[in-house]
Amino acid sequence: MSTTVEKGHPKGLYLLFFTEMWERFSYYGMRAILILYLTKKLFEGGLAMDPQEATLLYGYFTGLVYFTPLIGGWLADKYLGKRLSITIGGITMMLGQFTLFALTNMTGLYLGLFLLIIGNGFFKPNISTLVGGLYKDGDSRRDSAFSIFYMGINLGALIAPFVIGYFTDNLFMTENADGTIAYGYRYGFLASGVGMLFGQIIFNTLGQKYLGDLGKKPIASKKDAATENVEVVASINPETGEMLSNDQEKQRITVIFILFAFAVFFWAGFEQAGSSLSLYTDKFINRTVGGFEIPTSWFQSVNPIFIVTLAPLFAIFWNSKLGKRLSTPVKMGVGMVILGLGFLFMLGAVGERSANGSIEDETNKAALMWLIMTYLLHTIGELCLSPVGLSVVTKLAPPKLASILMAVWMLSSSVANFIGGYLASVVETLGAGQIFTFIAIFVMICGLLLISLNKFIGKMMHGVK
Repeated sequence: MSTTVEKGHPKGLYLLFFTEMWERFSYYGMRAILILYLTKKLFEGGLAMDPQEATLLYGYFTGLVYFTPLIGGWLADKYLGKRLSITIGGITMMLGQFTLFALTNMTGLYLGLFLLIIGNGFFKPNISTLVGGLYKDGDSRRDSAFSIFYMGINLGALIAPFVIGYFTDNLFMTENADGTIAYGYRYGFLASGVGMLFGQIIFNTLGQKYLGDLGKKPIASKKDAATENVEVVASINPETGEMLSNDQEKQRITVIFILFAFAVFFWAGFEQAGSSLSLYTDKFINRTVGGFEIPTSWFQSVNPIFIVTLAPLFAIFWNSKLGKRLSTPVKMGVGMVILGLGFLFMLGAVGERSANGSIEDETNKAALMWLIMTYLLHTIGELCLSPVGLSVVTKLAPPKLASILMAVWMLSSSVANFIGGYLASVVETLGAGQIFTFIAIFVMICGLLLISLNKFIGKMMHGVK
């Protein structure tokens, strides 16, 4: 396999960068205000749902968002092609956001969320594969291209909560006749829809110029796959250079499912950021800094800020002598332990409020630093688990099953969001302290268990580190 030594990246990469950035702006902008929109009272601009019911709905929604790409990816490969699927998905998601803006009732809510789920299924699995299709087999620029693309994802996720939060809590916030506040959540959905529109205008007006025919046709055969620059790698043991037997390939696949099971519990805890943590922040965290009250939705930007800051440091560490010695199970296990430690800081917030008075009193606020430290540790845990997991699946999966096993890996987020929605729903019943304690202890035990299985799993990986 030859290695390309071209410098720079094709302009198509930056087209996909901005298309994905605007899609993530749309999604994370909506996600930042969704739980607040569901639970705020009608006169406050919300739908007055019970928090338990709202967090369950949030979990179902985010779970289905990660499930439908299985179907969307299959339809793109079999019938539609990636480019058309991205356009269908983008327009459908835009209509979903506009529906949430136009119909501020339960009908509008369910119709809008349905369109977002369907649209994401067409969009999400196809734009990332277009990035890989820009480069021929063996092109050394491919890894850095995905790093650039990943920055687009986090840039959109970083910007969105600030913009949407300003719209909902400042620009379109109004005062009712009785002096109460009505938030402009519907205008947050409008801004999210406009962001999606920007992305689709960029993608469809510049696509032919910078992407050519890439992704226009479905991949119905190996011949078609070759024209898409799809890289095929033989299943070999990198330590011995020998082809793997069927039993050895089955063991590698088994490892993917073992790691999948642990990843489910990690993401179930991590995704509390958009539900139970967001509700707790809104009610019980002192968000006032220098006389300015920080909109709750802005805290959804803390994680991407930390990712943008810390990801380069992790990339350097993983390539160091120490980093190379750490196996995948150890890295992922450490990530789970760190996630659990993050929840201990939320217990610090609960403890501070308990010491200062009634925990039911919403005027009794905990210090902001507890929340920031939670997000910091959760981000460190994410950087130990998420990119490492994606990488190891591509190494372990047999070529003929690579796509379906990657889709299975992504399903861990779907299952996790269903579980996470349930966990968030019982916060109101059992209390934040009990739930945060349970999550912290459980994920740390899971992390330590995964680390203890390192040698056993390592043998089943047959040369993959």
